[in-house]
Amino acid sequence: MDLHKLIAPLLQKNDTKIVLYVGDGLGGLPQEPGGKTELETANTPNLDKLAREGVLGSSIPVAPGISPGSGPGHLGLFGYDPVEYLIGRGALEATGIGFKLEEGDVAIRANFCTVDSDGNITDRRAGRIPSEESKPLVERLAKEVSIDGVEVIVKPVKEHRFVVVFRGPDLGGEVEDTDPQRTGVPPLKAEAREPGSEKTARVCDEFVKQVRQLLSHEEKANCCTLRGITGKPSIPSFEEVYGLHAAAIAVYPMYKGLASLVGMDIVGDAQSLDEQVALMKENWDKYDFFFIHFKYTDSTGEDGDFDAKVRRTEEYDAAVPAIMDMHPDVFIATGDHSTPSMLSSHSWHAVPTLLWAKNCRSDGAESFGERQCLTGGLGQFEAKHLMTLALANAGRLTKFGA
Repeated sequence: MDLHKLIAPLLQKNDTKIVLYVGDGLGGLPQEPGGKTELETANTPNLDKLAREGVLGSSIPVAPGISPGSGPGHLGLFGYDPVEYLIGRGALEATGIGFKLEEGDVAIRANFCTVDSDGNITDRRAGRIPSEESKPLVERLAKEVSIDGVEVIVKPVKEHRFVVVFRGPDLGGEVEDTDPQRTGVPPLKAEAREPGSEKTARVCDEFVKQVRQLLSHEEKANCCTLRGITGKPSIPSFEEVYGLHAAAIAVYPMYKGLASLVGMDIVGDAQSLDEQVALMKENWDKYDFFFIHFKYTDSTGEDGDFDAKVRRTEEYDAAVPAIMDMHPDVFIATGDHSTPSMLSSHSWHAVPTLLWAKNCRSDGAESFGERQCLTGGLGQFEAKHLMTLALANAGRLTKFGA
């Protein structure tokens, strides 16, 4: 079933406002069987209040048992089938920093990492090197890396992340990541998934080789891994599909990039959650839909820090009253995937989801947490259906059929 074609004739305009409040990696796991998850442990009075008034459920980002990346996870939340619309992380990062990709470009999200004298990775994120330390290294790479027959463009992003774009003839975007997703081993050799990307794989390996040579004397960022190697994507716009004029308010470039690729306006340059909420208030009358992204429930989960994720979840909750003071017609709190701190990675677990609306059917939930969501009125549903639920509760869908 083509969901977009199904809803296209049902769309109707009104003045309602929808807020999608994403706690990245929100879902978690208890530290011991029968215990509480990070979300259940956190003191979240504001989300709990909305849970009592609204309806809960659990969203499946891609398919049961599949652990999604942030790109597929967010595409699902935006109502795009993440299997049909494959957007590599490189394109998201490049677009997120305002870089305009051209046809034939290959974009890559790169991570600085730390390797030992044997070339084995000891830290996949180079100690989360701060931006003020990583930026000069990126600028050096931009000047000194040279690969025959290919223009190499290197741009800083944030902390240990940077963007690489290869521009030239006969480059394909079907190449596997070089990040082994663990320490104690060297970066992987780039492997083409299709014959048309073999040149790109060779260029990737040469790039990593030169980075290691150029940064060999650095204590932390002395090598890099390449992720989300991809060409320029093609995707229908959010406003075309849903009839919503949408604003994205995010701190990290990748999430700005994803929102930009689906046609949302990137609003402001907030560096904190308070600034994000202030920007939403400032732009409230200009948009129908607001996507607000909070990163740190994910990064603390990836760091394996249960207590830190609890604190960040409480920070996520604390911003809710200021959002609700703007009187949205539909408010959704959820994540793009689960990042349990006990796994230190994205996982396949269904994601807790809260939908509050003036006309939703509440389900008797007492709080916002995984257990309550598993028995909530929304049930378990594919994340790509979240937008139709939002539109329906906002009165933006007419009846289907006679």
